[in-house]
Amino acid sequence: MSLLIKNGTIVNEGLSLKGSLFIKGEHIEKVITEKDFSTPDEYLNYIDSIKAEKIINADGLHILPGVIDDQVHFREPGNTHKATIASESKAAVLGGVTSYMDMPNNTPATTTNKGLEEKFRIAKQDSYANYSFYLGATNENIEEIKSADKTKVCGIKVFMGSSTGNMLVNDNEQLNAIFKESPTLVATHCEQEDIIKANLEAYKNKFGEDIPFEMHPSIRSREACIECTKRALDLAIANNTQLHILHISTADEIELIKEAQKINNKISGEVCVHYMWFNDSDYSKYGSKVKCNPAIKRESDMLAIRKAVKEGIIKVVATDHAPHLKEEKENKYLQAPSGLPLVQHSLQLMLELSKQDILTVEEVVARMSHGPADCYKIDKRGYIREGYYADLAIVNLNLPDKISTSKPAYKCGWSPLEEFTFSSSIAHTVVNGAIVVENGEFKEIKNAKPLSFNR
Repeated sequence: MSLLIKNGTIVNEGLSLKGSLFIKGEHIEKVITEKDFSTPDEYLNYIDSIKAEKIINADGLHILPGVIDDQVHFREPGNTHKATIASESKAAVLGGVTSYMDMPNNTPATTTNKGLEEKFRIAKQDSYANYSFYLGATNENIEEIKSADKTKVCGIKVFMGSSTGNMLVNDNEQLNAIFKESPTLVATHCEQEDIIKANLEAYKNKFGEDIPFEMHPSIRSREACIECTKRALDLAIANNTQLHILHISTADEIELIKEAQKINNKISGEVCVHYMWFNDSDYSKYGSKVKCNPAIKRESDMLAIRKAVKEGIIKVVATDHAPHLKEEKENKYLQAPSGLPLVQHSLQLMLELSKQDILTVEEVVARMSHGPADCYKIDKRGYIREGYYADLAIVNLNLPDKISTSKPAYKCGWSPLEEFTFSSSIAHTVVNGAIVVENGEFKEIKNAKPLSFNR
């Protein structure tokens, strides 16, 4: 099919230009901008001459590369009562997310290449967005890690803090082997387990079973994150590893990463949208709804994270989308699971920050599309370029009235953003040249592909 998206504002590689895209099949055939012509009329005449089977009039809209979310938990296999690849990828494309990378803490955990193949099989059948999956590291599976297909597997996930099942990697010899021998990017969850355990025991002694949610950032503390991040950085420097530290939650970790990058320029970091929006003053209002690991911390950390994202010290912004049933989240502290469902509204959250002049729209695109594509070396995605896959989010930044987020598409049916309203919306989402969301309506079209990595 041929598709013409005409007369929008193309946001790409630091620029916002009036223009159009001609898409043929899965790829962008031609990027046409007004500045390429002598006069606006000459540009319009050229656009009118293009013959396409389908036309989207993007006048007044912004055309962005589709969002690439490098950290989601879509719960399949094993916990499909909470979420499935089908349900959460539907929510993703409704939010302008065209590609995702899913975590291995399933039931059973994805710690073998055979387990990875099963997830790829399910995604091929059910996913609405492009996909890849992490192989989970354990204290025993170094041979599985060494044989991972680096062109297909997005990364090796190392839980250096508490985790599901047997995926806490705390053996120093095994950690060193993983950092030395991984054929692909190593992505870490950095929280020091012994510090967290000691903190938790202290608060259980103080409060019993009824620990206030406000204590979460004291239990999963700044110290636990900082010490574990230091350890990961030391390993990456010693082994010249491509290390990607996930969901950074403190100002200190940002400074540690800045210094480490001077020695090993393959080190990178990611932050999640909730660390840019919430701080520890929000626990009193939201309680379990903002309980996540690592914990949301001080306002000063939130502001430092925003600054690092704006300045490009941190080049990747994602969600750590982690749905749980509402009744599970309504439990007391010790029973309430950690995790927030956010993938449908992450782009709108970031665009709202641009409305507040905290980021520019170009910086939003750089951190949510370009940054993940560069970090993971994704083939022909993350940019609006001729010959690249046509993965696009077409957004309205100037809604006359704010819109509600009270009815998210997640299978779990809730969001911590239920009281939020946004002044932007996702009008259309295109995945590999197919319109999967049109005028805000989900189209039930599956045109997703596995991500491929140039490593």
